[in-house]
Amino acid sequence: MTDFFFARSQMALSLAFHIVFAAIGIGMPLLMAIAEGLYLRRGEAIYLDLAKRWARGTAILFAVGAVSGTVLSFELGLLWPRFMEYAGGIIGMPFSLEGFAFFTEAIFLGIYLYGWDRTPPLMHWISGIIVAGSGMLSGVFVVTVNAWMNAPTGFEVTDGRVTSIDPIAAMLNPASLQQVIHMTLAAYVATGFIVAAVHAFFLLRDRRNVFHRRAFGIALAVAAVGIPFQIVSGDMIARMVAERQPAKFAAMEGHYRTQRGAPLTIGGLPDDAAMTTRYALRIPRGLSLLAHGDPTAPVRGLEDIPRDEWPNTRIVHWAFDLMVGAGFAMLGLAAWGAWLWWRRGLPDDPRFLRALVVAGPLGLIAIEAGWFVTEVGRQPWIIYGVMRTADAVTPMSGLVVPFVTFTAVYVFLSVILVYVLRRQFLETHPNAPGRSGAAPGASRGG
Repeated sequence: MTDFFFARSQMALSLAFHIVFAAIGIGMPLLMAIAEGLYLRRGEAIYLDLAKRWARGTAILFAVGAVSGTVLSFELGLLWPRFMEYAGGIIGMPFSLEGFAFFTEAIFLGIYLYGWDRTPPLMHWISGIIVAGSGMLSGVFVVTVNAWMNAPTGFEVTDGRVTSIDPIAAMLNPASLQQVIHMTLAAYVATGFIVAAVHAFFLLRDRRNVFHRRAFGIALAVAAVGIPFQIVSGDMIARMVAERQPAKFAAMEGHYRTQRGAPLTIGGLPDDAAMTTRYALRIPRGLSLLAHGDPTAPVRGLEDIPRDEWPNTRIVHWAFDLMVGAGFAMLGLAAWGAWLWWRRGLPDDPRFLRALVVAGPLGLIAIEAGWFVTEVGRQPWIIYGVMRTADAVTPMSGLVVPFVTFTAVYVFLSVILVYVLRRQFLETHPNAPGRSGAAPGASRGG
């Protein structure tokens, strides 16, 4: 049981570390391509400099993400061999396609970084778009695997063995569309907010710095456009979960009793023994409306689900509330920023900038909380309704040693990354505060 705990903990730690770089690896190339596109359209060298600065940051984060992603691929085989034996033939295609997208991203990122004076400007910009597109597709293929674990399709089981595998049907499982949209938007929103927060911090120190104003504007626009769609996609995925994973949905909402016109439960302390969520705010009929679009519809509670199939209700409920709360906080900030932008142009109200600096990490926090909901909420299943997590873990012992080792490695990588990125952001910018940037036609090299 102890080794089972460390196997799960090591996988959770690796996923929690890697998902930050996966999300930023999807979002940063988009910002980078937008900046260069604005340079090509407007001819303002400030955008070219911005694209170069973001490209260097993207390369740093890409390198760390490649390391943590490689660790995850080894952990799947070492810690979960029975899962890979059972599901390898089904999920092999999306993982192979993810590898193809990853190498495409790496190749074109190299072209982008070293091709400033070696390729025509339009072709160089297209290489940046390919980096953004392949980074997004890399995430899509991985998410389809996780979606399949939540809604397994595309195979049959004969005498306990997997047969009649249809990898395309497995990738296009009933959970894929909702999860792919939700995760892709989450990556763009989280990256937009965290980058906007960094540049807002520097704007608070120097409000006339054109470089940080332009960077802030691009990042905030991406975040503000994405967050309303993210909220809508969250509603879509909640309805899918209510239909296909009633135990996860009930745990998300702290909902124990099956009833019509079920209330929406916000906050509180789930109590499995008493079958209630104490001290919660309840919105009458809200859960029925959320799950089925009908305020009188019945919603299945945990009482109708076998006890050995319950996830950890407290973790799932609190993580879900944290994710939703962070999402609506970002929506409120985006609305505030849009209103300021409409009234005065690019928002530079110190109160808004300070709020954005504080709220900058909310997107990444929401992603982490969302993956807790997804993974812990599926327990005790590693493949929902097909294979239990306890049946998939490695039989080897002594997992505490690799757990401590990898924890130390991730801490070390985090410290190095923060140091390198801090040097990157604090690097003296050639455009002094208050200047509008170099003249069009400035050198693309650097």
